[in-house]
Amino acid sequence: MPSQAPKKSKKKKIILFSIIGFIVFILLFLIFTSSEEIILSVQTEKVAKRDITQVVTSTGKIKPVNQVVLRPEVSGEIVSLPIKEGDRVRKGQLLLQIKSDIYRAQVNKAAANLEYSKANLKIRKAELDKIQKEYDRVKELFEKGLASNSEFETAQANFLSAEGMYEAQQSAVMQSEESLREAREELAKTTIRSPMDGVITSLQVEPNERVLGSNFSVGTELMTVANLDEMEATIEVDENDVVLISIGDTAKIKIDAFGELEFLGKVTEIGNSAITSNLGTQDQVINFEVKILLLDAGDKVRPGMSCDADIMTETKPSVLSVPLQSVTARMPDQLKFENNKDTNKVDNQENTEKKKNKPIEIVFINKNGVATAIPVVTGISDDEYIEIVNGLDGTEEVITGPYRSISKELEDGSKISVQKGNKGKTDENEEE
Repeated sequence: MPSQAPKKSKKKKIILFSIIGFIVFILLFLIFTSSEEIILSVQTEKVAKRDITQVVTSTGKIKPVNQVVLRPEVSGEIVSLPIKEGDRVRKGQLLLQIKSDIYRAQVNKAAANLEYSKANLKIRKAELDKIQKEYDRVKELFEKGLASNSEFETAQANFLSAEGMYEAQQSAVMQSEESLREAREELAKTTIRSPMDGVITSLQVEPNERVLGSNFSVGTELMTVANLDEMEATIEVDENDVVLISIGDTAKIKIDAFGELEFLGKVTEIGNSAITSNLGTQDQVINFEVKILLLDAGDKVRPGMSCDADIMTETKPSVLSVPLQSVTARMPDQLKFENNKDTNKVDNQENTEKKKNKPIEIVFINKNGVATAIPVVTGISDDEYIEIVNGLDGTEEVITGPYRSISKELEDGSKISVQKGNKGKTDENEEE
């Protein structure tokens, strides 16, 4: 029994030393492995010259260039509607007839009032002629001293009164003529004709329906007549992009109903008034309306179709360019430009930004397995590549991915390994 106690104590010591040794081994392993330098796996591509076309993209709707929404100017019941939605109509063609009985009665009433006023005018004229003769006779006698002042003044007053009544009746006749003209215009408004050659793209009323004229708010919407021979895409463009667009810019339009088919277009109008949505919130958006004329719409394009528009705002041929994802931003104090021989390629604008401690645009290039940060000045871009205005000479091998490495992990001086099969096609790029 006494001999078992030392044996148990010896076993405990062996287990304890084993655990301590294992822990020390793990710590030493972590120390040695953590001191090893991290090598990032990246893809690269040779800087090359390309044609860059800057594109502004947005969505919108197809609309006719010329369309008219018709509303009645008078109220009444629809008694004739000889057209239906989709009909092609000619300018001046009858579209709708409103019951005209009350308006025709007003014309007859105004015509009768005019005749009455003209008859009264004849009476006033006859009275004026008679009184004027009497006035002329008394005036002649007065000048010869054969009539008293009282007789002359009475004759003169009668003449002036008759003359005034005649002139007042002349005004009454003119007023009656205007009333008749107005009544006739109201009667004419009961007949609605097409203002243009086109198609009835929308019909909102039916026969026997009562409509309200424009003297009641905006009036009842009757129908829309549109010229479908000229169609345009109306899109909304962000305030930051609209400044890039000019009248006459070429555009490519894809209409959802036609799949991948592209329609050629031309910018004809750029809105001056902003269209604001979510006003006063963090999601506030300010857009401007841009209209693009479709140059080859055909007869199957319909108003209201959804579309995507790519507006080519600027094209630069054969300019140095790199993939979009290659350009990132860093704070100047994160980079060691004093050790970078390419720093002198950056213009004063970039140096100023550096002094102000603002983020600057950079690309990482592969220099013998080391990522070297190069500050650049960029220009226009397309969907894949961006122009490099300053900072590169075209001989560099720029890092193109992965995106996470470029945007976060890479630093000036990081060790890298280029993945096989992802290196840029140097020979082809040089030929370009």
